[in-house]
Amino acid sequence: MQSGELIMLKTSHRGKVREFIVNVSEDEFHTDFGIIDLSVMLDKSPGDSVTSHKGQEFTIQRPRMPDFFNHAKRTGAPMMPKDIGSIIAYTGLNKDDSVLDAGTGSGILAMYLGSIAKRVLSYEVREEFVKVARQNMASAGLDNVEIRCGNIVEEISSIEESFDVVTLDTQESKDVIPHLRRVLNPGGFLMTYSPFFEQTKDIRKAIDDAGFYDVRTMEFSEREISFSERGTRPATSRVGHTGFITIARL
Repeated sequence: MQSGELIMLKTSHRGKVREFIVNVSEDEFHTDFGIIDLSVMLDKSPGDSVTSHKGQEFTIQRPRMPDFFNHAKRTGAPMMPKDIGSIIAYTGLNKDDSVLDAGTGSGILAMYLGSIAKRVLSYEVREEFVKVARQNMASAGLDNVEIRCGNIVEEISSIEESFDVVTLDTQESKDVIPHLRRVLNPGGFLMTYSPFFEQTKDIRKAIDDAGFYDVRTMEFSEREISFSERGTRPATSRVGHTGFITIARL
């Protein structure tokens, strides 16, 4: 491992898995299972183990996006992986894409987008959310995601870059859509995320008026399967409605 590299330390206690994301450094990492000397990671590789001063053993792993989803700081309810995966699939996001994102929140969607795309520029109107999102990007080691504080409705007319994908998760999405032709590359995709029918209807009208094509609005459900001695069935606790995703192409 290299100095500054992000790693995840995984251990088990009383049948429960515990995980910690840290940077390889010369520091000590304090946990309720004891102190770990992070400098020893320099001579370790993923899959190796390290022991705290109390004798608790940890396995070293490289964290992936689901780990950052679980451990990132929250400023509200994040977009769920089931929706994020659908956005990536339906826009065909790839390593050569530049993305304009608005409604950053704690930056969960921007993190996933940034792990794939070449560049992500994300706007968030609340300064306290911007600080948390920037911290989450730093924790994930994503230097290709830029978080700006500002209202996208006001900022869209001054943006000089062009983008392959635009993702909007704001109440003002319908007011942004009429201005997207100047920043969205031909053949590029627009994605909007909206929790209510009324907001989604306004978005569809704005998209139609703006001349987009191949427009579809979808809701994605997730149902986990429960396994027990009594039998196998859908879990009683599930992720229900989160939001409507509208995809359109320019």
